[in-house]
Amino acid sequence: MGIVTLYVLIVLVLVVFFKLIKIVPEQESFVVEQLGKYCKTLGSGFHLVIPFIQRIAYKHLLKEEVIDVDPQVCITNDNVQVTVDGILYLKVVDPVKASYGIEDYRFATVQLAKTTMRSEFGKLELDRTFSERDQLNDAIVRAIDQASEPWGIKVTRYEIKDISPTETIAEAMEQQMRAEREKRASVLSSEGHKAARINVSKGERQEAINLSQGERQRKINVSGGRAKAIEITADATAQGIREIAESLRQPGGDTAMSLRVAEQYIGQFSKILGMAKTQVLPFDLAQLKTLVGTILPQALSEQAAGGGSSRSAGAPGLRHGGSSGGPSGSTGGAR
Repeated sequence: MGIVTLYVLIVLVLVVFFKLIKIVPEQESFVVEQLGKYCKTLGSGFHLVIPFIQRIAYKHLLKEEVIDVDPQVCITNDNVQVTVDGILYLKVVDPVKASYGIEDYRFATVQLAKTTMRSEFGKLELDRTFSERDQLNDAIVRAIDQASEPWGIKVTRYEIKDISPTETIAEAMEQQMRAEREKRASVLSSEGHKAARINVSKGERQEAINLSQGERQRKINVSGGRAKAIEITADATAQGIREIAESLRQPGGDTAMSLRVAEQYIGQFSKILGMAKTQVLPFDLAQLKTLVGTILPQALSEQAAGGGSSRSAGAPGLRHGGSSGGPSGSTGGAR
């Protein structure tokens, strides 16, 4: 009997001992109640608790938790149904509020995330929901964090995992995307043709400008060459005239000029008579031989007396001796 009592006492001591000692793991927190009332919060480490008077009411994990939000149907602003799911990240920052502020903060947070997600999707059209995921995530986080502040938790972020429209909407979106791509291809093709035609027209314009400038420069060069030739010819002619005038001022110059004119006159007259079959001559031309016979010896004698005078080609005019004009109605013989 005494041995049994001893065993019972040993067992009671061990039970009390294990009830008295509490070891809290890292990143966990225990909420202690004394006689049904909140007493204290135990952090990580070794602690002593009065058995049967104090008890561990709640245990909380202080690490960041990942909660999968189940897919749900949301209606966008343009009345399109899409199925959306996401992932919620949260952590306990106040174990007391998390214990006494709400019964199940995980369930409440997930339901709040779903409600807020439906509300935010109802503000946007379908096309904007795909391009504005970041804005949706931020809006959901702000709404949940503000509502869950009395619960002693902190929502760090929310990520939309997938947005799935119905099959009808997916087919319509595919057709719309195909039409948009065909439109872009047509626009790009037309822009390419436009750019090509613009480049060709610019090239033709530049070619025409270059050709016109080349033709202009050629005409300028040709006209400059002609002007230079005329200038040189005029200078030579003026120099010749000055030399002729100088020669005419020498002794016997008039006689030499008359002789030169007579020679040119006879030469041209001979060409005319040689080309014509019938000639009608004035009476004065019949005495041409006598005129030449008279001028030629006189010119030769003056040249011998004056030491010889230079003969000049191209006299300014012919001075006729003899009659002052052919008599009216006088004719020569026809040959």
